[in-house]
Amino acid sequence: MSWSELGPLLGQALGQTLYMVVGTLLVGGVLGLVLGVALYVSRPRNLLPNRAVAGVLNVLVNTVRPIPFIIFVTAVQPAAIAVTGTSYGPTYALFAMAVMATFATSRIVEQNLVALDPGVVEAARAMGAGPVRIITTVLIPEALGPLILGYTFLFVAIVDMSAVVGAVAGGGLGNFAIVYGYQRYDYAVTWLTVAVIVVIVQLAQALGNLLARRVLRR
Repeated sequence: MSWSELGPLLGQALGQTLYMVVGTLLVGGVLGLVLGVALYVSRPRNLLPNRAVAGVLNVLVNTVRPIPFIIFVTAVQPAAIAVTGTSYGPTYALFAMAVMATFATSRIVEQNLVALDPGVVEAARAMGAGPVRIITTVLIPEALGPLILGYTFLFVAIVDMSAVVGAVAGGGLGNFAIVYGYQRYDYAVTWLTVAVIVVIVQLAQALGNLLARRVLRR
């Protein structure tokens, strides 16, 4: 195919990738934040200690996170079909990506909260602040800089996932590289796709670093 034909296809693939990545970051990022906070506050001697809840959540996260994404995206196909009504395309892929991102994000959030000075929480408790107030006005604001860097790392991982789903008819740049590059032995198409992905990641990393520096300087 000529570049005049490939150009619109590349643009469409880029749009699908951005749709999957941004959608996954929003859904998985929010749900992962909630799950990560739950993991943190339910730890022993914490804000809302609950050994049973902490145990269940840890087992759940530790079960899902190690699964290779190429296997996970096919394993959740029945659930994805039930939710999205389709077994292929960007929306189907977004469902699987959001689920995996949720569990990945939860550990990032938990680890950043655990790293906070316990004295900050104790000071808020001594002033009479309740758990919800401490979470929203102390924990998350104090950990915001590291969390931004964590979410930036997550963004890169989500871009990787968006490329993987191209192998299972998920669309996006991964599918474009496979169909028009790998299967047709057109290495120029493959390397062009790589260049586009690298640009996306570099821009996201630069933005994440900038935001984190501004927050940490406050």
